[in-house]
Amino acid sequence: MPVLRLGRLHQLWRQLLRQETPRQALASWRHQDLAAVALVCALVAVLSSWPWLVAPNLRPGMIAPSNNWAPKSATVVDSEALDQRRAQLGSRTHVQVVDRGQSLALQQRLERQLKELERLAPATEGRLAPIELTPQEQLWLNALPAADRRRWEQALHGATERMLSQGVVASLARRQLEQAALLQLAPLGEPARGLGAKLLANTLQGASNLRIDAALSQQLIEEALTQQGLPLIHVKKGDQITRRGEPISSQSFDVLDYFGLVNRRPLLRAWLAHFTEALAVSAVMVLMIRRWRASLEPRQALLALAMLLVVQALKLWLGVAVNPLVVLVAPTLLVAQGLGTASGLAWLAAASLLWPVPYGGLSETRLLIAAVVAAAAAILAGRQRSRAQLLQLAVLLPGGALILEWLLLQSTVLTGRNLGVPNSVSELLGEAVLVGGLLMAGLLVAPLVESFFGLLTRARLLELADHELPLLRRLSCEAPGTFEHTLMICGLAEEGARAIHADVDLIRTGALYHDVGKMHAPQWFIENQADGLNPHEALDDPYASAAILQAHVDEGLKLARRYHLPRPLADFIPEHQGTLKMGYFLHQARERDPDFDESRFRYRGPTPRSRETGILMLADGCEAALRSLPPDTSELQAGEMVRRIVDARQNDGQLAASGLSRGELEILIRSFVGVWKRMRHRRIPYPIPAKKAFSA
Repeated sequence: MPVLRLGRLHQLWRQLLRQETPRQALASWRHQDLAAVALVCALVAVLSSWPWLVAPNLRPGMIAPSNNWAPKSATVVDSEALDQRRAQLGSRTHVQVVDRGQSLALQQRLERQLKELERLAPATEGRLAPIELTPQEQLWLNALPAADRRRWEQALHGATERMLSQGVVASLARRQLEQAALLQLAPLGEPARGLGAKLLANTLQGASNLRIDAALSQQLIEEALTQQGLPLIHVKKGDQITRRGEPISSQSFDVLDYFGLVNRRPLLRAWLAHFTEALAVSAVMVLMIRRWRASLEPRQALLALAMLLVVQALKLWLGVAVNPLVVLVAPTLLVAQGLGTASGLAWLAAASLLWPVPYGGLSETRLLIAAVVAAAAAILAGRQRSRAQLLQLAVLLPGGALILEWLLLQSTVLTGRNLGVPNSVSELLGEAVLVGGLLMAGLLVAPLVESFFGLLTRARLLELADHELPLLRRLSCEAPGTFEHTLMICGLAEEGARAIHADVDLIRTGALYHDVGKMHAPQWFIENQADGLNPHEALDDPYASAAILQAHVDEGLKLARRYHLPRPLADFIPEHQGTLKMGYFLHQARERDPDFDESRFRYRGPTPRSRETGILMLADGCEAALRSLPPDTSELQAGEMVRRIVDARQNDGQLAASGLSRGELEILIRSFVGVWKRMRHRRIPYPIPAKKAFSA
């Protein structure tokens, strides 16, 4: 019985492993790639556990582990009260200085008004004046000589400069401005004095040439604190600072720290525990991303880890002031867009779990809202098929977060419970604008990130499927038969991918590029031989012909590198042929020499390592065979022929690493036959009218 139970458990374990094993072969990583990934994981772990390297053994709010008494009398600064007083002073203590740029702009405004007045002379009818003029002022302006006008304008500029040097406030009443201007223009007579005062008041009203100087404001705060006196704690020798089992207050902590009773040495056990936890989380994140994206490249894993490293650094730097929406949503969207929804969710889980500051300093509600919005971004990112849709998402996500936080704010007002959301609508709007700006900035740099790290997003796949791109345009012009063959295969492969829920966009774009290598010698491939002449017959060398067939794969990979095709697309070039036999030339070589080397008549591979490249191999093998069927072929016969081709590929080991199951192969056979049925549909014969004789 125990043996039977162990056998069942072993069988269950093997079944679980089969379910967790990726459906396709993992991309191979070199030892140096693994070392680089492990190093960045360790850096993430160090940053995440950094607080426990520098954290004191005691802190305000924790339970005192022992009784402590003051060894001597002392006077200690109350840090909490000092911070509160500094914050209160900072909110209402501002030092303003004159802004020269604003002063110059106001002088230029006065100059423009003077020029408008000058254009009014000698008549004001039909012209709009910058200020309301009395009849006496109009007559005075019309009769004013040029030299006197220049002296009057210089007096106005001088008065303006003196007023601006003292500072002008935007909220100052117009009457006060006119009175100040009249005092500055006292030497002038009427109506020059009154007209000048009105001009100056019109220029300066509603404007300010003052700005806040942060350095001087801080200096004033410190001076105010010094005058008021620092908040102090007076301790006598023998006073009990802490009592065992009671919470440590902020004042008690300051006294303990003053007497050197706070140990600031690293907490090695706590640090090691958090370091191990963070290292495990980051490693599991990489494994999960690789589990769902078998073609993951090391540089893509390093991108996800680097983003996690930056986020951890921001959390550590900003502390409790960190905004979860800002640090979680934009990176999650970028990872999900480039590596898939599952990868984005894995990154979000790691970034949410590795929070280096205690949750007590951060609202759990805000963290939950950020996680929900980021998860929505990861789910929606995989469905976006254009840059425009991603731009809409960059607007909708901050809008959704804004509405959610506003609802929580209203519930806070109604219930009186503080949920940790911003306390005003203006703060919510500012947060939404910041998140939206980061998302849009991420969309701007996304093409550069995609190119550098080899990411393949939906938008980029659709862009690369454009037939007007240089490489595809060359293929259609230099090898038109191959291009038509490619389009036929696209139809078969797309339908097959759609039937088994594979990546339709990837296989469509990959199929367009799978035979680009035939451009190196298009006339050697039968679909491009329009005149019926086959150069292989004149060559009469099966080994050389086999080398030409292999060359179309090698040349295709060169073109992929030259045109910077992403690796998942470049993989279609060798994998659609796998290690298949070159049947016709292999048969020729066998007839000439029974002891020939068969390996020279096989493609060098590799065999398909994804479902998409496996589907393309089958579509490539079935396309020509389906088109060659006679018109009276039944659906059953077509299905049997496709099944023979599929079975041959499977028996030859070509599909072993593709992840295609037997059930999916049956679905592919039916979908290929369905496409063939649509291709051979009958048409109604249209009568062609006889050509009429020409008559003059």
